Amino acid sequence: MMAPLTLPSPAKLNRMLHIVGRRKDGYHSLQTLFQFIDLCDHLTLTPRHDGQVQLTSEVDGVDHDDNLVVRAAKLLQRHSGTSLGATLSIEKQLPMGGGLGGGSSNAATTLVGLNQLWQLHLPLETLAELGLQLGADVPVFVHGHSAWAEGIGEQLSAVTLDTPWFVLIHPGISVSTPAVFQDPQLTRDSRPITMARALQGGASEWRNDCEAVVKERYPPIAEALDWLTQHAPSRLTGTGACVFAAFETQQAAQATAYLAAERWSTWVARGLNTSPLHDALGG
Repeated sequence: MMAPLTLPSPAKLNRMLHIVGRRKDGYHSLQTLFQFIDLCDHLTLTPRHDGQVQLTSEVDGVDHDDNLVVRAAKLLQRHSGTSLGATLSIEKQLPMGGGLGGGSSNAATTLVGLNQLWQLHLPLETLAELGLQLGADVPVFVHGHSAWAEGIGEQLSAVTLDTPWFVLIHPGISVSTPAVFQDPQLTRDSRPITMARALQGGASEWRNDCEAVVKERYPPIAEALDWLTQHAPSRLTGTGACVFAAFETQQAAQATAYLAAERWSTWVARGLNTSPLHDALGG
């Protein structure tokens, strides 16, 4: 039996997010660029012989069996037919409701980590299909590379993006993603663009279609975004609450983060094209 695994569970940023339509099932059709950053939760996965899945870390407001980590482990159990179980613990750094994909990333790290710990040898494509049952953002974390995404975010094409230093600000509130997507004022008819055009246009032309609605509904986010924009072009990630700006040097990012930290929870993180999870597992 393998020893426990401790693995990173990284955050993502939506460098851009366009909403190009609404589907009959109520979901929205998106075009987005996902990029990883080196800000991570950490999960420790310990194998068990009794088939039980036990999460030892409590998450406020989330029942044990509803946690995406537990659901991911049980889903992988059912799919593979393994008799093994696991004890799981999470060292959280990513804020809930921050638009950084923390829950989806935790689920993906669980799937990828237990696939190795339980020696299942399932391909990433299978793990991503399982992950999609848990959330639209899970597959990009399973595949572990910066990606152009379409559909509800699950149709992925690997891309290579610039890797600046980012300042992230969390305004101390949580955003309801369903409320944002149900808001009648949300832009839902952005003109679809090609991946090539999105990449050629670069950051100067990128935007987040959720931003106007989120700023209107959540004044603290508008305040943080307006403040950060004074220092560099800034935008919302996902539906928020986190906002971010890119800087060419770590020194410039740290100088801005130092000022922001007087008012908000703030991080400096490096943009990445491959996930720290896959680096930790050797690719």
